[in-house]
Amino acid sequence: MQARRLAAAHGVFWLSEGFRLFRRNPPLITALTLAYLLIVQILVVVLPGIGPILLPLLLPVMTLVVANGCRLVDLDRRPDKAGLLHGVSGNLPAMIQLGGLQLLGAVLVILLGMLLNAGEGPAAAPLPLSEAPNMGAGQGAPGGAQAADAAAQAAVLWQLFKVLLVASPLILAFWFAPFLVGWDRVTPFKSLFFSAVAGLRNWRAMLVFALAGVAIAGILPGIILILIGQISGAALSAVFIALRLLLMFLVAPILTASIYVSYRDIFRPSIDTDA
Repeated sequence: MQARRLAAAHGVFWLSEGFRLFRRNPPLITALTLAYLLIVQILVVVLPGIGPILLPLLLPVMTLVVANGCRLVDLDRRPDKAGLLHGVSGNLPAMIQLGGLQLLGAVLVILLGMLLNAGEGPAAAPLPLSEAPNMGAGQGAPGGAQAADAAAQAAVLWQLFKVLLVASPLILAFWFAPFLVGWDRVTPFKSLFFSAVAGLRNWRAMLVFALAGVAIAGILPGIILILIGQISGAALSAVFIALRLLLMFLVAPILTASIYVSYRDIFRPSIDTDA
């Protein structure tokens, strides 16, 4: 399994190519992405007891089904059941085994996060509403309270950064693994190795892609909300809803398609119809 070594600029190319794929069939890619997010929400929120355990087990299958939709668009094929389940049908045990490895990895990350945060868990608990910083009331708040809020936010960000640092090897190992197991019939354990090697060989492109994704999905909407809040507090709620819809119906599908493109660009620069 040969992974190409790409320049850092390919991280931006993945996003632009993901946008191009999205434009070719917005309903399909959007529907698959929203279905993916809905299943995640149901497992985490509706089934809090067993959902977090089932989610890692199902993630490889869910990821591959969404990527199959992107692949069908890329090949100019009409979506059908066989196409969407390509790599899943007849290969479900291997995909579930990969999900079991992902569950084990998630448990290890949580345990390491608890150790790094002195037993407080991988991330700080959210502040109660009564204690959350009030951006609109900052002018009348004492300087000490503002400093305490800033310190609390900095502590949360630092904890999240530590967890992300711990989880980075896991992210690299599972980034391409569902595609390798489903489409290339690589064994689950080998897929983690090949995925990690491909990620390390292309760490510059992966970093650029991650930074661009964070900027588009997180930083830019945050800046817009801050600016709107300074101009008109009454319009803040409407803008927040609009941005949330934009993230769900545009940004998330583009990022989904971009992840497929990253696999194609590194492992299959020329997609063949039998892949």
